[in-house]
Amino acid sequence: MDPLLLFKALILGIVEGLTEFLPISSTGHLILAGDLLDFNDERGKLFEIVIQSGAILAVVWEYRARLGRVAGGLLRGEVAAQRFILNLFIAFLPLASLGLLFGKAIKAHLFNPLAVATTFILGALVILWAEKRQHRIRIDSVEEMRPGDALKLGIAQAFALIPGTSRSGATIIGGLLFGLSRQAATEFSFFLAIPTLGVATVYQLYKERALLSADDLGMWAVGFVSAFVSAFLCVRWLLRYISSHDFTIFAWYRIVFGVVVFATAHFGWVQWTAH
Repeated sequence: MDPLLLFKALILGIVEGLTEFLPISSTGHLILAGDLLDFNDERGKLFEIVIQSGAILAVVWEYRARLGRVAGGLLRGEVAAQRFILNLFIAFLPLASLGLLFGKAIKAHLFNPLAVATTFILGALVILWAEKRQHRIRIDSVEEMRPGDALKLGIAQAFALIPGTSRSGATIIGGLLFGLSRQAATEFSFFLAIPTLGVATVYQLYKERALLSADDLGMWAVGFVSAFVSAFLCVRWLLRYISSHDFTIFAWYRIVFGVVVFATAHFGWVQWTAH
């Protein structure tokens, strides 16, 4: 296996894990990182999708006891467990439906660094606006959510089809606007990542199966493990962080990052792909 390719896999895995659950867009960062590493062909794009499975496993491991209780509750026919699964299914539907309808067109026109930089900045302005609003909390925990709440967060998550928006950012900020506590909005975003990223990974593996090769197993392994470790550390850090902070710092990060991309493109410091 090419050591340079393994290095690229390591970097992209770390980028995926550190950005998947923060409101700063993992897809946007992977597009930029892939462009810089010259790993943005069809094989590279498939790799970026599939290493999300490492980030998914990090959430499953962090919440293994809670998910185990839900599984046990389903077997016993408990209403709370059934409502939890129903809420995830409802919240998953908007992004899945719109992704099937418009995913190809979005990838063709918006999966490029300058489009990502634009949505980085626009998303930051939404976060700053949302954080300045007075939060009226009516839902303190994920267990208190109803199907209507799940549908609203699902619609919010659908905005993440636009690269640079951030799936976690859309659901968390949407949750705050719809009356969820910061903890509930963040945790539901984590749980919703399991079906959302899981289905996306399986679908892309099937769709692009012709690109799969046993020679790439080393690359997949490095990307998976690095995504898992970095995502696990990030999830634990974020849960501690939100206990005493808001998301304003991430908004300013997005603005700085977006401006840097525009500046490097304007002055010719980086030859970003424009397609």
